[in-house]
Amino acid sequence: MASAPSDDMFDQFLADRGHETEPVRWDRSYNKLQCPECGALHSQGASTCTVCGWLPEA
Repeated sequence: MASAPSDDMFDQFLADRGHETEPVRWDRSYNKLQCPECGALHSQGASTCTVCGWLPEA
């Protein structure tokens, strides 16, 4: 019986084909958080984008 591939192998497979494998987080612009989806700026305490509703990955 074959074992399931590890997450590292799967991430490498995706990375080799140009896919992003790192969790998507806020971008930073000076002292603000910037949404990677729409570019809206938020205060440091923001947990979601109030413009487009984007949530950072854990």
